[in-house]
Amino acid sequence: MHLIERERQILLLDQLARRAWAGHGQATLVTGAPATGRSALVHAFSERAADAGALVLGAVCDRSERSLTCGMLHQLMQHPALEAHADTIAALLTKAASHEGGDRSSPHPEILWIFQQLWLILRRQAEEQPVLLTVDDVAHADDVSLDFLQQVVRRLPTARVLLVLTDTEPAPTRSVFHLALDRQLHVHRIDLAPLSPEGVATAVRLGVGDRRADHLATEVYELTGGNPLLLRALLDGPEDPDDRLDRYGRALLGCLHRGDPTLWAVARAVAVLGDGTTTRALHDLVDADPRAVDGALRAMTAAGLMREGAFRHESAREALLDHIPADERTRLQERAAHVLFDGGAPASTVAPLLVSAGTAPPPWATPILVEAAEQAVAVDDRQAAVSALECALRGTPPPPQAASLRVRLAQIEWETDPAAGARHLDPLRTALRDAQLDHRERFTLVKRLLWSGRVAEATDALNLIRSDAHRDPGAVVELRDLEQWLAYVAPALARHPAGPAPQDGDAFPLRRMTDPWLHATAATIAPLVNGRTADAADRAAQTLQDLELGRLTGWEDEAALVALRALCRADRVQSALRWCDRLRRRTDARSHRTMNAVLTAAYADICLELGDLTAAVTNAEAALDQLTTRAWGLAAGLPLSTLVLALSRLGQFDEAGALLARPVPEAMFQTRYGLLYLFARGQYRMAVRHHHAALADFLSCAEMVRGWGLDAAGIVPWRTSAAEAWLRLGNHDQARRLAGDELSRTGTGARNRGAALRVLAAAGPAERRPQLLSESLELSESCDDRYQQALTLADLATAYHLLDRNRRARVVFRRAIHMALVCEADPLHRELLAVGHGLGEATGTPERCDQLDELTDSERRVAALAAMGYTNREIARKLFVTASTVEQHLTRVYRKLKISHRRELPSELTWHAGVKPRASAS
Repeated sequence: MHLIERERQILLLDQLARRAWAGHGQATLVTGAPATGRSALVHAFSERAADAGALVLGAVCDRSERSLTCGMLHQLMQHPALEAHADTIAALLTKAASHEGGDRSSPHPEILWIFQQLWLILRRQAEEQPVLLTVDDVAHADDVSLDFLQQVVRRLPTARVLLVLTDTEPAPTRSVFHLALDRQLHVHRIDLAPLSPEGVATAVRLGVGDRRADHLATEVYELTGGNPLLLRALLDGPEDPDDRLDRYGRALLGCLHRGDPTLWAVARAVAVLGDGTTTRALHDLVDADPRAVDGALRAMTAAGLMREGAFRHESAREALLDHIPADERTRLQERAAHVLFDGGAPASTVAPLLVSAGTAPPPWATPILVEAAEQAVAVDDRQAAVSALECALRGTPPPPQAASLRVRLAQIEWETDPAAGARHLDPLRTALRDAQLDHRERFTLVKRLLWSGRVAEATDALNLIRSDAHRDPGAVVELRDLEQWLAYVAPALARHPAGPAPQDGDAFPLRRMTDPWLHATAATIAPLVNGRTADAADRAAQTLQDLELGRLTGWEDEAALVALRALCRADRVQSALRWCDRLRRRTDARSHRTMNAVLTAAYADICLELGDLTAAVTNAEAALDQLTTRAWGLAAGLPLSTLVLALSRLGQFDEAGALLARPVPEAMFQTRYGLLYLFARGQYRMAVRHHHAALADFLSCAEMVRGWGLDAAGIVPWRTSAAEAWLRLGNHDQARRLAGDELSRTGTGARNRGAALRVLAAAGPAERRPQLLSESLELSESCDDRYQQALTLADLATAYHLLDRNRRARVVFRRAIHMALVCEADPLHRELLAVGHGLGEATGTPERCDQLDELTDSERRVAALAAMGYTNREIARKLFVTASTVEQHLTRVYRKLKISHRRELPSELTWHAGVKPRASAS
């Protein structure tokens, strides 16, 4: 109890003591909830009374001594001051004990005589010095001792005796004694309550000082409810939050142990029931009279231990649960789950008890656990969902139901960590053999086996699915979606789909069971693999719109990847970037980590296509960090290939080489991801001038896509890259042939056409190059490929230089070096610097940079565009100013830079001004 509160109560006792010492005996009953400071108050007052010369005779009662006859009397009457009467007291108590068990409403005359003799001894002692009698926890006193106290209370008014008793709220079995006290006018009552918020604040200030008191007082009051014992536990000790809560939990256990068994039983029940605590549930769970249960609840609330039927802090509940023996806790949790189930509690309340029990749940619990798992998924609590379904599987449900449960469990785990979800693949393969999976579940199993690199097992599963499908006409139609997906992702395992993929609205022999995202994926792949990129892009846009609103089922990652790739193939890269960004924001990185990682890898790939090399590296690395290598499985080829390509173009060859030195599964080269990896490796080898090795990789890509029948899909532009490798090896004829083949193919997009034209120009005569390269540049600008623009501009500048058109070469060179700097393509930038020296271009001296700093922002923007080759009229339109304003700005720029013409504008001006190129990523 706080010092100020305790002093106030002691002063009240002092007033009663003065009246008693004057010959007008008094009695007081100090009551309060557990741990509100009753014993501490009596102890403090006893020391005060003893110092004032009073004889203090005290007894402490305990529940375990309730059956010990005259136990309290023995404590009360054994004091050195009563040594002269020791023999008499012993004889009287022995006789009193022999009368235990009689009718308490009409005591035997002999027991009344014994009580009178004991009282006379106390009265004579009080004539010599005042007597303070204290009995702590009087409710636990034995019956004979309680009868004696009743006799003492009646005789007090004529003696110099003060009787101080402590007790909790009177229980029904002690009502006779308490009623006897209530009938006496000289019996007073002191009710102790937890401290008020102001009292707690005062205690906190005394404990920690004024500096932190205001903030801490609110927190402490919320935890303790003003209970002195809990308050002391929080304030006495280290300030570490974990240690403080540990002390808080131990103190609460101490409070509860001081109460009666019902209090402890109710507290345990509340801890076990948790959020499901209701009066009815407590009555059913606790083996006690409902009135006693309600009384225990009131007592704990009055003591500040609870609030609105629950503990004030989770650490209190955890401390109680840890204190219950494991077997007993399991039994209570099982009973509590059944009680809540019978009471109609929601699944989210019942299921945690079944999970915590750790035993096989009864049959009635399976639907509850499944419902709780779905509710947990809805609020992104994946761990709770996994625990609920694992608990349901412990109950050994029938095989078909067990297979369904495991499918759902695998799906939930796969969404956050494919490596964890892979543990279910073997049981699901068994379920497949036993015909316990439907079509959708079978197809998803094949996908996950492939992802995990278990190609042989995926093949076995496919063969089983195919053999079963021939016996089911509807299944043949549904299998077509899976075959279409396989033909694009893992062609080595696919059988050619029987005709085009079914479209929405087609009539089916049986009700469609295929996953909707698998069907959407197949519908996008069908035109994509045939080179009909516009049709594929239209279908992709619809799929992405549906994905933004739809429910994730297990195939959404493939649907998103294929749709985004289809948009890029149709040169709708900016649209792909926007859709990917929207889907990433919708997909939580924690609860849908796999989908988020896949989208991050796709985003990196799109950034690479836009020439934003730094963003490509950042996102590819983030994708690889989100999932472990094992979790990525064969799909690791997607972010890995993007990262290798981007690093190679940035000139970070050591990092790219280190990535390629990592071992990858051989099975990956049976999939699209292996093709991407092989192409990226070829690009790296060409960047480090290993042209023969690069050519071998590109020709291997050709062999793979031709063998798979996917040449029209344009998964990688192997022809253009092989042509460039031939060109660097000096074989211009092969380079022209492959570049021409790429240009003649149906469905070749603007990006690939632009790259092919650039290679064709390099392999042809010098006089034709400007025309071909200008067309290539226009195509690259139309699809926002900044890196290809930089390459083309570099070649165009060189082409003009070879034709002695150096004025035009300088203009193009400035745009090229600006674009290389925007892409941060260091190797290309270094090559351009060499070209610039040949053209007589300045490359950025400190003096020139200082001069650039003298330009205003407006002057920089105008000068940058002029350096990139734009006319005054074009600059005016871009900046929404007049041509006259542009001319005035350029005049001031020439004066500050000490030049006389725009052809003398330094190439670094564009980068220094931060002007974006004509087409750039958002």
